[in-house]
Amino acid sequence: MSEAETQRSIETVWRVESARLIAGLARMVRDVGFAEDLAQDALVVALEKWPQTGVPDNPGAWLMATAKNRAIDLMRRNTNFERKQEELVREVGVRMAMDAARVEHGIGDDLLALIFTCCHPVLGTEARVALTLKLLGGLTTPEIARAFLVTESTMAQRIVRAKRTLSAAGVPFETPDGTELDERLPAVLEVIYLVFNEGYAATAGEDWIRPGLCEEALRLGRIVAELVPREPEAHGLIALLEIQASRSAARTRANGEPVLLLEQDRSRWDMLLIRRGLAALKRAETMPGPLGPYGLQAAIAACHARALDAEETEWVRIAALYDALAQVSPSPVVELNRAVAVGMAFGPEPALTLLDEIADEPALARYHLLPSVRGDLLEKLGRAAEARSEFERAAEMTANERERTLLLARASALVDPA
Repeated sequence: MSEAETQRSIETVWRVESARLIAGLARMVRDVGFAEDLAQDALVVALEKWPQTGVPDNPGAWLMATAKNRAIDLMRRNTNFERKQEELVREVGVRMAMDAARVEHGIGDDLLALIFTCCHPVLGTEARVALTLKLLGGLTTPEIARAFLVTESTMAQRIVRAKRTLSAAGVPFETPDGTELDERLPAVLEVIYLVFNEGYAATAGEDWIRPGLCEEALRLGRIVAELVPREPEAHGLIALLEIQASRSAARTRANGEPVLLLEQDRSRWDMLLIRRGLAALKRAETMPGPLGPYGLQAAIAACHARALDAEETEWVRIAALYDALAQVSPSPVVELNRAVAVGMAFGPEPALTLLDEIADEPALARYHLLPSVRGDLLEKLGRAAEARSEFERAAEMTANERERTLLLARASALVDPA
């Protein structure tokens, strides 16, 4: 294996194993920040050794063993080692009791415990989500910053402060229950939602989708939904993710080129995932109270899933559902999506009016989908030169290579009638 191939293998291994590695280490050392440092140290060793020795048969176990040895070495150097040993001995019984409780309740998942630990109330909601995205999904700071529509430096500071706060507060590594679980659940659901979104439409890199992140979000979403069976938003979220994931095979061509929703071969949609999603949505709809943000988004996704072809899509209903979503969870991105639905249901002119109303929103200043949607509407109105300019502007903003290629292709295909 060449050095370049080994480097790519290491990057792939890290993407797959980092979350479980950090979660397992956090359970042992009881400190999320320290666990991440140990995992990074193990990665550095891998980068030094694997080009000479080759990638091990079980790279995850190799990284874990290396990180554990590093932890032991650091503790031995600590001047308070004897005190640390006593503390660790006392904690063994506690950890065994916690592990037994997790097995008894059917949880037994370090990754889930990591999410709930990072979503402790000692952190603000955005800090909880950002930290968990970094530790769980292996997302880079720039990727998380784009997900939050903030600058990279702002997000980097937020993540560092979050780790320090957890460490200083001595937050235990555990899956809570009772009232404490209810308090942390909204942030946990948001984490899973954003991890899936990053996998479904990658913010950066050469791949349009990152299936590993989608699969991990689905797995964790299913666990959480079973953990809180009476929480409608947990079922609304998993309904949304199941239905969205059903389109994965149809979202790219064999060469990785993106295929937009209305152009997809719906025979390639996964009917099992659609049935699972519709069942979860029905479960959420039968619970007391109106649908929440995730349930409403699932209802929108269900409109697409039920349509046999693009022409049968109930765009008027989708526009109405976006109206409801804008009431319960207002945001510039929701308004942007509402404009798309209005454009499909009632034509491009009223949709452009809606876009004009949010054009100056600071959160959308570098959001590439705003000019992309505007370009699509202008194209439908026959304003080719303006549409081309918007597609080119969107291409400049996106950090995803596949998306940039698609936008530039749309721009170059436009011919000004004049």
